[in-house]
Amino acid sequence: MGIKDKITGKAKQAAGDLTGDASTRREGVKEERKGEAQDEAARAEEKAEAKQDKAAQLEKETS
Repeated sequence: MGIKDKITGKAKQAAGDLTGDASTRREGVKEERKGEAQDEAARAEEKAEAKQDKAAQLEKETS
């Protein structure tokens, strides 16, 4: 999911720290946050699907 963005973001942050380039570091922070947001969205989608499955199962049992 967002693991690639999180890893790339961390690498850019480290590169920015090493070179003293604040813009590269900011870009890394932004990319890492993007990866975290993607992971969070995926978790929310999984929860929603699980609830749909549970609702369908309950409906099937009561019919």
